[in-house]
Amino acid sequence: MSERIARLALLGLLLAGIGVAWICRDDLDATALHTWVRDSGMAAPVLFVLLYTLATVLFVPGSVITLAGGALFGPVWGTLYNLVGATWGAALSFLIARYLGGDWAERRAGGRMRRLKRGVEAEGWRFVALVRLVPLFPFNLLNYALGLTGVRFWHYVVASFVFMLPGAFAYTWLGYVGREALAGGDGLIQKGLLALALVGLVAFLPRLVVALRRGPGLEVQVLRNQLTTANSPLVLDVRSAEEFNGQLGHIPRALNIPLESLPQRLEVLEEWLERPVAVVCHTDRRSEQAAGLLEREGFAQVQVVKGGMLAWHAMGGPIEWG
Repeated sequence: MSERIARLALLGLLLAGIGVAWICRDDLDATALHTWVRDSGMAAPVLFVLLYTLATVLFVPGSVITLAGGALFGPVWGTLYNLVGATWGAALSFLIARYLGGDWAERRAGGRMRRLKRGVEAEGWRFVALVRLVPLFPFNLLNYALGLTGVRFWHYVVASFVFMLPGAFAYTWLGYVGREALAGGDGLIQKGLLALALVGLVAFLPRLVVALRRGPGLEVQVLRNQLTTANSPLVLDVRSAEEFNGQLGHIPRALNIPLESLPQRLEVLEEWLERPVAVVCHTDRRSEQAAGLLEREGFAQVQVVKGGMLAWHAMGGPIEWG
């Protein structure tokens, strides 16, 4: 009973804090933050990190604070303080979620949540690295969601710290350049161009990470060979039913789930969560979309069949109709 009371008290405190942060959101701008921290003297770095930590826990958007960190402390120390504050906040949110809801999530997990939990727990720190580099979910919400999984705490903390670094540095530098622009500092053009390059790199990074994680694609000849082995992949054909049974036919034993229906039929694929899935379409476009959806749902071994059914036909692979 005392444990339950403690959890309810913590939940109430958390919800009250989130409510206050929401009500006062208009006062939490970069100018106010700059004034609070600047006037605290030698304690400024400590105060800033604590504010960043608390803001993360209370769902306050971190972008304003990150920019303020660059303006207050410069690109190097600002990056460090931003990164420490974001990591502490992420760690505290993770622990709160695990304390409040870990047991509940284990009992009630079903459908999508169960798939996500299994996929996250199988990949561990690699999944944390992916979602820190590729923002699949809002940062503050993700911290709590990962606390409901079985990811090891220290794996989560270290992966978060390391793989949040590119984004932290880019937006810290942007805040620093903003301060320099207001102060009329030297070299503004070069600093501004570097800021744009860094932000562009951070925006491009998710595509690169997803491409590297998925690999170069599955050649049709390799797929044909794999289908004769004991550990053959599931061939998931995401064309429409008409195309699946149409002129091009389909690969023998392929499972047909049209791309439009895939989000609603993921439970059919649950046994393939940790096993290889080869996604095929007419060419590659819809296959890429389907592969991305499966990866976001926690499927660990997804590959796109390069060239799709056109390449399969060109190779002379076996075909079924009906």
